[in-house]
Amino acid sequence: MKYVLVDREDDIVDRVELTSNVGVSGARTFFVGRKQIESEKFDQIWKVMTEIDYNRNKERKHKYEEFGNWLDIEKS
Repeated sequence: MKYVLVDREDDIVDRVELTSNVGVSGARTFFVGRKQIESEKFDQIWKVMTEIDYNRNKERKHKYEEFGNWLDIEKS
């Protein structure tokens, strides 16, 4: 399965394809090792998710942005 490392701006910083079923926690361990950073600091900077979840989230966000601010009553 493919996993992505995402920054706080929702941009993909890195990606990896892991053949075993390690899950998101295994992919996170991989990226922590690659970045050589403490787990707590890692979590403050990045998040790890499957590429499928990333694409779904991006699609949802894009659909929301298509409607603009008129959906948000407080901003109207």
